[in-house]
Amino acid sequence: MMGVVWSLLGILSGAFIAIQAPINSQLARGLGLPVAAAAFSFLSGAVVLGIISVIVVKLQGISLDWKAPAPWLFVAGGMLGGFYVTLSTILTPRIGAAALMAFLVAGQLLAGMLIDRVGFLGVAVREISLGRVAGAVLLLAGALLVRLF
Repeated sequence: MMGVVWSLLGILSGAFIAIQAPINSQLARGLGLPVAAAAFSFLSGAVVLGIISVIVVKLQGISLDWKAPAPWLFVAGGMLGGFYVTLSTILTPRIGAAALMAFLVAGQLLAGMLIDRVGFLGVAVREISLGRVAGAVLLLAGALLVRLF
């Protein structure tokens, strides 16, 4: 049962990404600068997540161990997210939300296969099989079909 719930939450997260792209593109048009739109998107998200974190820490009676993660982890995810949001903001009005989402998923799959293969940051190692390669090729073909037709 929980597997179904997690899968549905994954679908919901994907929908949020699709909805976020045109919102940020509209914000960029209004501001006149895609990077500024991405910055304000991140700022608002950071404020909301900061508030939620404080509430959860208080409710669960836990404390955050600020010394445990490697220092570069504090910036790496945000930096990658900043590139993602900025590029999505620029690409959505040019190629459309559906094509952008198709290419995003294809890129995520390709990166995910590489991450699995090398066991990046402790991810369980999984070989790149013929089935996985075939799935990636089909996904790329699907992305191209969404973009071109």
